Amino acid sequence: MSEHHFVFVHGAGHGGWCWYKLANSLRDNGHKATCIDLKGAGINPTDPNTVSSLDDYDEPLYAFLSQLPNDQKVILVSHSVGGGSMTAAMCLFPSKVSLAVYVAAAMVKPGTLIPERLKNVMKICSGLIEEETEKIWDFTFGNGPQNPPTGIMMKPEYVRDKFYNESPMEDYTLATTLLRPAPVMAFVGIMDIPKAPETDKIPRVYVKTGKDHLFEPVLQEVMLALWPPAQTFLLPDSDHSAFFSQPQELYQFLLQAASSLSP
Repeated sequence: MSEHHFVFVHGAGHGGWCWYKLANSLRDNGHKATCIDLKGAGINPTDPNTVSSLDDYDEPLYAFLSQLPNDQKVILVSHSVGGGSMTAAMCLFPSKVSLAVYVAAAMVKPGTLIPERLKNVMKICSGLIEEETEKIWDFTFGNGPQNPPTGIMMKPEYVRDKFYNESPMEDYTLATTLLRPAPVMAFVGIMDIPKAPETDKIPRVYVKTGKDHLFEPVLQEVMLALWPPAQTFLLPDSDHSAFFSQPQELYQFLLQAASSLSP
């Protein structure tokens, strides 16, 4: 197989670190892998409470794509609400993306209305429905307690069940030392990305997670029906974090999807 360049986009609270198994497997087999830290995530030094919008949050991804040579394209791979960041990047840099892979990720066609049931689930996943998210999310108030929250972080007692219920204990332990609050304002825009016809020309692949306790499989199916991808794969024994629970299977799916691209 020819060499491909995979660029990974993490979900809420995570960072580029969560893709370490996939990146290692790809590099060991002659591919390139870049794991982006969005603003305020991973080792990015920005205080997540100061992130003002989805575009602000996505700036490191936009900066990376903007500096790619005109003759180079990458395969974007996103997880969870990172799907919104990836879709936004596809709208801005369609000529730089050869393939988009959504792993248990938000995949919403830009400029379309979303059914209320699915919209509510996506809001719960990103901490935007207060009465529901108070159960599993902690909030930070960077602008003072009298103002809306600026950051969210899953309560420790829910992390294992919602993120990593099928993942190895050592990866769960690692994650609990690295998770950071995620910027609330970044997620307000993930369901309101403006229409961009060029994104329809980019082939999309969806990877479903069969034992996902955060984004349940039945709701993944509802989302898929609204914007059907070119290919769909199922990881039947994966929790929400396939990069930990079924990394080798996910790696094989990535290669299989990449093989469909023209040389």
